[in-house]
Amino acid sequence: MNNCVNGMKQRTLGKEASVKGKALHTGQEVTLTLKPGAPNTGLVFRRIDLFGKPEVRPVSEMITELERKTTVSSDAVKLHTIEHVLSALSGMAVDNAIIELDASEPPIVDGSARPFTTLIHQCGIVEQEAQRETFTLTHPITINEGSRSIIALPFDGLRITCTSADDRGIHTQHLTIDIDAETYEAQIAPARTFTIYEDIEGLIEKGLIKGGTLDSAIILKGDKIVSKEPLRFKDELVRHKILDVVGDIVLAGIRLKAHIIAVRPGHALNARLAAAVRKQWQESKAPKAKAAPAGPKVEAPTAPAGTALDIRQILNALPHRYPFVMVDRVVEINEDSLVAIKNVTINEPYFQGHFPGQPVMPGVLQIEAMAQAAGLIMLRRGAADEAPKVVFFMSADKVKFRKAVTPGDTLEIRAKLTKIRGRIAAAECECLVNGECVSSAELLFSIADSPNG
Repeated sequence: MNNCVNGMKQRTLGKEASVKGKALHTGQEVTLTLKPGAPNTGLVFRRIDLFGKPEVRPVSEMITELERKTTVSSDAVKLHTIEHVLSALSGMAVDNAIIELDASEPPIVDGSARPFTTLIHQCGIVEQEAQRETFTLTHPITINEGSRSIIALPFDGLRITCTSADDRGIHTQHLTIDIDAETYEAQIAPARTFTIYEDIEGLIEKGLIKGGTLDSAIILKGDKIVSKEPLRFKDELVRHKILDVVGDIVLAGIRLKAHIIAVRPGHALNARLAAAVRKQWQESKAPKAKAAPAGPKVEAPTAPAGTALDIRQILNALPHRYPFVMVDRVVEINEDSLVAIKNVTINEPYFQGHFPGQPVMPGVLQIEAMAQAAGLIMLRRGAADEAPKVVFFMSADKVKFRKAVTPGDTLEIRAKLTKIRGRIAAAECECLVNGECVSSAELLFSIADSPNG
């Protein structure tokens, strides 16, 4: 839903103020100046070191780099590591501001957003006449990248639930927090950025962190935390992850109302969320096509060609139940093909014995997922017949397993009918993870009247 929040007004800065320091990745000395912005202009960067002082309002389409920082490009203008200043402005509920820079990257200062919230207080915050626009999600968003995931749910406010951990499972931290200006300033803004000691050499070789010091970051060395000053919070690491989420979702281009649930997030995952939110917001603003006059109601377990099926519709069509339902969602279904999703979680009961300490999804269950997906196509084709149907899996041929499927993976199941003779059909199926085929098979099955019909 596209709306204004309880009649709240937009906010900008009362005057300008500056901070100087060294940029984290380029190592350049840079001055950042915050200035008031006109209503409805958003958060705009101005590069005063470039000819014509070009301005950029960053959005997700402009993202060009995401390794250890968020970088956007517009024409010849590049902006690096903008997440901390965007986080501070958004977290402090500033809607409109000009962020002047005399280099491509803001100063890292102490590695947190606190220097920028201090700067915002120096400027002062003033209310404007224009109403603040926000967006509440119309439906959930789920993004998975191996063991990392981020989910956004409709919510009246901004709540972030985050779990932070490194690849070794050390320093695992968890926090749920509702973000408003007061909470953000006290509980999130002071949290500093961090890196793993063993990663530092590789980052230097890539030309990154040229301005990094213990004054601007926490170093994780084994199970030890190296910091020039004591930790500001016992869970400072996860708080900084939340700080980054707040900054990166500014790239959606709209102030978001949602409950964000993130597991080991990073800038790449955050950017994908911002892009998905932006797409959903833009679609919500598009004019809706006029609905056709309602015709006679036909009861069927599935939806028209080209549409999606949610879990309720899937359960209405398939006889399977927990823990044997291997299709969570159908994202597209047509006359002879289907694309479905199975979210593989550590909660699956088979992981207890397959295998302890190294969980892998059994190949036979990947075949079962393909069979259920293909069966949904057949059930859809037979939906016009009023008698309830059931699909029986008959055989599998040319089965190949190419890569292990583990907890955190999102299984994309693709099925296409290749032959239909009466009530017997053949299908070519494959499972993919991150666009890469992990298994495939040719299946034979039949459709019959349900014994419960």
